Amino acid sequence: MAFTSNIFDTRTISLADREETILAGGRHLFPLLPRALEGISQIGVIGWSSQGPAQAQNLRESLEGSGIKVKVGLREGSSSMREAEAVGFTKEGGGLGEMYEVIHESDMSLLLISDAAFAENYRRIFDAFRPQTTLGLSHGFLLSHLQALGEDFPANINVIAVCPKGMGPSVRRLYEQGRQVNGAGINCSFAVHRDITGRATDYALAWAVALGSPYTFETTLESEYKSDIFGERGILLGAVHGIAESLYSRFVDKGESRDDAFINSAESITGPISKTISRSGLNAVYEELDESEKAAFRKAYNASYHPCREILEEIYDDVASGNEVRSVIQATRRHGTYPMGTIDSTDMWATGEKVRADSTRNYAPIHPETAGVYLACMMAQVDLLADRGHPYSEIANESIIEAVDSLNPYMDYKGVSYMVDNCSTTARLGARKWAARFDYILKQQAYTAIDKEGSGDETPFEKFRSSNIHEVLSVCAELRPSVDIAVVPTRGSE
Repeated sequence: MAFTSNIFDTRTISLADREETILAGGRHLFPLLPRALEGISQIGVIGWSSQGPAQAQNLRESLEGSGIKVKVGLREGSSSMREAEAVGFTKEGGGLGEMYEVIHESDMSLLLISDAAFAENYRRIFDAFRPQTTLGLSHGFLLSHLQALGEDFPANINVIAVCPKGMGPSVRRLYEQGRQVNGAGINCSFAVHRDITGRATDYALAWAVALGSPYTFETTLESEYKSDIFGERGILLGAVHGIAESLYSRFVDKGESRDDAFINSAESITGPISKTISRSGLNAVYEELDESEKAAFRKAYNASYHPCREILEEIYDDVASGNEVRSVIQATRRHGTYPMGTIDSTDMWATGEKVRADSTRNYAPIHPETAGVYLACMMAQVDLLADRGHPYSEIANESIIEAVDSLNPYMDYKGVSYMVDNCSTTARLGARKWAARFDYILKQQAYTAIDKEGSGDETPFEKFRSSNIHEVLSVCAELRPSVDIAVVPTRGSE
């Protein structure tokens, strides 16, 4: 995909057999933000859930001294108003107001409210926009909902999206680290769904730069919601939860202590496997193993690829058809009677809390079977998105980079709920719904195949070794900031 900017210098990069245009970010670009945001005197940040606090604070800091005001809009009387005031967005200072009033008075309004609130209130939200202003999204959920209803955005406003490839706390934490390391932050995709002023692309790019995005790549709003809603139900949240639970049970059944089972499943994924992928790529996980471990990896990979792919195909179809979005809306309407339950009360996560509290323990090893299962699911997601025509930047970020650099560190620090429940309601619901499906199919199909004599079908592993994604990740690694996210406080990070 290719785009141009009147303000920022873009780059063309080769990703395997395709070329894509990107914008490399960094704090040295902050002085260009007023020019890129010409015509914008106030940005409204609407909502205070996962993304709202991070984006409001990052934008305010990046635009300091520019004359562009950042104002938070919330429901009158919302408990979130106190949280916004605690970080300096106050009514007295002109930084906080009622959401519909803020939308109406702002030149660009970033809609970061919950997806359920979108579904219930989108008409009133649209009515609050003045003509020739800009509607910004960080998630494509609303487009999917409108498509299902046969409706569209207002025709007289810009519609853009900037979608950080990580939860809100990661967006803020890495931006804070970026004060010392230029460019540290979360990668973003952007989309221009409607441009009526001729400035929508520069508005979107400026938004991404101001959030601290190390690099920003183009997508479409439809492609984004399909890959994003799908991805969080897949390897980013739902699948990794199901994989960890199933492996823990498997290792305990095979006679390992509960502590060792946790270390060899969840800790192996969030520790050495994720860190190796982040710094050296997918193949490096395999190459670090000895010969007997490589054989175990291959067997686990080959046994797990197709069971994971089967569930992922179902998820993608449900997202693309609108069924998954309808399921989210229906679930949120049931929350008055049946609120979301906890997901970290099982034996595994009770064990994990005890293991993580032991500061004398060593880090987990790369467990070959765990690595084989995890990478098989990750690659099944990569391959599916490629087969469905998604750009490589989106594939790499939604299936690999976001997992190992943004999300898994939170599970490593405090468990699965700390990772999942720092995300949007849509993500939280999807993780809960689909984790059990991955857990079940791996136990029923993959692990029984691993335990059989013989090597089985080697085709999935052979395709893994020759995949284009390795070249893609090597290019992406050159754009990666030289800093890992510090989840405060992390083991060994202080």
